Amino acid sequence: MVPRKTLGLVTTAGYRPGPAMLVTAAFIGPGTVTACASAGIGFGYALLWALVFATIATIILQNMAARVAIVTSQGLAEATLAAAPSPPVRWAMAALIFAALAIGNSAYQAGNISGTGLGLALLGMGDDTLAAPLRALAVGALAAILVIIGKPAWLEKLLIALVLAMSLAFIGGLAVIDVDWSAAARGLIPSLPSASVFTAIALIGTTVVPYNLFLHAASVRSQFSADRAGLAASNRDTAVSVTLGGLLSMAVVIMGAATAAMQGTGAGPLDDVALRLEALFGSSARIVFALGLVGAGFSSALTAPLATGYVLAEMLGSSGNPERRTRIFKRTALAVIAIGTVFAVFSVNPVELILIAQSANGLLLPILAAFLLWVASRRASLGALANGPLANVAGAVVVLVCTGLGLRLILRAAGVWP
Repeated sequence: MVPRKTLGLVTTAGYRPGPAMLVTAAFIGPGTVTACASAGIGFGYALLWALVFATIATIILQNMAARVAIVTSQGLAEATLAAAPSPPVRWAMAALIFAALAIGNSAYQAGNISGTGLGLALLGMGDDTLAAPLRALAVGALAAILVIIGKPAWLEKLLIALVLAMSLAFIGGLAVIDVDWSAAARGLIPSLPSASVFTAIALIGTTVVPYNLFLHAASVRSQFSADRAGLAASNRDTAVSVTLGGLLSMAVVIMGAATAAMQGTGAGPLDDVALRLEALFGSSARIVFALGLVGAGFSSALTAPLATGYVLAEMLGSSGNPERRTRIFKRTALAVIAIGTVFAVFSVNPVELILIAQSANGLLLPILAAFLLWVASRRASLGALANGPLANVAGAVVVLVCTGLGLRLILRAAGVWP
């Protein structure tokens, strides 16, 4: 039976949003909204299938991360480092995880904060040059305050509320625009229009991301019992939450596609979609898009620091000293918020940090995927709760996809891939 402690969000009485909603809160950020809006503007509905594929791959990968965390009662960083065959390998993995998450999330946090500020601007909360730094400072300060005063369970509930609000904005926004649903249905059939391959890969890559694996493992391990009923409830939570995220991404593509015939303003894909929606369908369409962007930006502005805090606490904290872990967790999360806020306030593009993060993520993603498949399929590790044959086949396919995505990140960091 699934325990009702801590969040108590998934019970035998029926489904309620659970810890996997943090995954949705994390990957639906300004970067994802930008990628989806660009795909809709550039290729209409034709690449919706890529998001269906990405959603399925994410469910498979997150399920494996949750399985390992629930059965072993370890976070993913702990489990990964514990499995290292020698100290040099352990140190190399620790450095890779640090570069991918601590450095990467600090750099990407600027985009989360700026994206939230842009959403506020589209709602009419100041659109002049001076207002942008003030919005960034306000968003960063609010995120920091929530980390300082909030407990993990409370923050998770807040993030779930943000995801549900974002869902009402993006999916509900489809009700106020004209959608060619027959063309959207055809977009679910895999095809690659001319020059669309990089965009399709970007849509998959913005959904399947390494830090969500650490975040999910950290948040899920105390929520479900280590038996088949607990794993089934966790799998259901993951399937519902990630599917909702996939639908949100598809809604943004559809919004972009609905405005594709209209010439853009040149201000950027997010401004383009918002202003085109307003011109075509009225101010209500712009407002719902802007509200969704605020939810996407701020939820990611919280999950990126939380994930980094969880990982550093696992790597540096003592398992027998929860106070030390809590200190590391909060200090790390606040450091990520502070760095991102400074970059956003001064409009600094941390190119060097992003290139380091892309390279580290390119190496880490396939390694993590292969590690998860190996551990989840070993009866010596998980006993009777190990993966079955079908799950192993699906996992192997995802490992191949992650290897390709990782190679893309490395080549992109090297400047040889768009």
